[in-house]
Amino acid sequence: MRLPVGEGATLSLPPEATDGEAAAIVAAVGAHLTDLDRVAVAAAAVDREDDGGWDGRRWAFAGRTEALSGRTARPTDATPADPWTAAGRSDRL
Repeated sequence: MRLPVGEGATLSLPPEATDGEAAAIVAAVGAHLTDLDRVAVAAAAVDREDDGGWDGRRWAFAGRTEALSGRTARPTDATPADPWTAAGRSDRL
């Protein structure tokens, strides 16, 4: 049995699957596709929020870095705007 799942894709179910098994497979795949959609929406929202780069956050990051490591490190314009990524590269700032 083949079922459409969107954008030209189909889901093939084994012919020996019972109605209950087929329903479980369809529910699991549907939940997975819904999760993928939610992740895409969340990622797009984060991208929109991070468009400003380090504007307004550069000195706060530098202060936190100095407080934690005792070393001055100010992010440059080339430093990734994601604070976790920048923290991992703080030895290069």
